Amino acid sequence: MLLRDVRPEDLDEFFLHQQDEQASLMSAFAPRNPRDRGVFDYHWSSLLAAETAVVRTIEHEGRAVGAIVCTEHDGVGELSFWTAQDYWGLGLTTAAVDAFLREHTRRPLRAHVPEDNAGSVKVLSRRGFETVGQERVFSNARAEVITELVMELPAGAE
Repeated sequence: MLLRDVRPEDLDEFFLHQQDEQASLMSAFAPRNPRDRGVFDYHWSSLLAAETAVVRTIEHEGRAVGAIVCTEHDGVGELSFWTAQDYWGLGLTTAAVDAFLREHTRRPLRAHVPEDNAGSVKVLSRRGFETVGQERVFSNARAEVITELVMELPAGAE
């Protein structure tokens, strides 16, 4: 597993990942129209141009298999990650989050995770993230209101 800067060709892979309905349901994240490449390209160009965002590709055996993104909200980093379903269960997400946390040492760091996304909750919990709240949000992928856990890696945590 290699965590590296995003290359233009990675975006084609990320767009394909976005088409996976099961993965979108698990993450509860999806744009209103996941097949709209123009909206996808606009979102990623904005993200990559943002001075306060840290965006990395998760590479495995020469292929872009996911991404880690950290944006800033009210002065606090907000971590999110995505791994293509074909690579679930291989430890790649865990290794990528570990590598990111070594690179990005500013704390606190937060993540919003659907409460029923056991894999992501486990990855974050094992890295020291604690549940500090819950939010009810609308999920485009599920077309319903869901509960997200607000998890935080506190100041002083490694």
